[in-house]
Amino acid sequence: MTVTECEVLSAPFGRIELWQENGRLSRVALHPDAPPSLDSEIARSPKLDTLAYHIKRYLEDPQKGIQWTLSPAGTAFQERVWRAMKAIPPGEVRTYGELARALDSGPRAVAGACRANPWPLIVPCHRIVAANGEGGYCGHTQGPYLAIKRWLLAHEGWR
Repeated sequence: MTVTECEVLSAPFGRIELWQENGRLSRVALHPDAPPSLDSEIARSPKLDTLAYHIKRYLEDPQKGIQWTLSPAGTAFQERVWRAMKAIPPGEVRTYGELARALDSGPRAVAGACRANPWPLIVPCHRIVAANGEGGYCGHTQGPYLAIKRWLLAHEGWR
């Protein structure tokens, strides 16, 4: 039997959902179109409460960062990209090309790994930008998700 838990947090850009299955963080969902509301939960979990605390601290002060141990959830290449993204400090960015060169790969492959990231914020794919602009975010190249990316980058002091 699968036990699914979710904690919902308000954010300046909308709503954050933390999803856990059988005690393992399965995904973080960002909802830019959802109006901020009071924090609520579908099910309570001490582990999710702790993660929610770290995210709230980050939203107050991005230098706090979000340190969280994640279970492998992607291909070997995706895991390499996600580890590299986690190593980028708040306020800094890398281009898709820079990260690709560091991993001996290609920019499109890095972009694909960013798009497949199930844990935005924790694995900070917002810190990966295009050589000529901000690039996409959460699989979107326009619209409200880019507003989240812009907010996160500004919150961290970039540009």
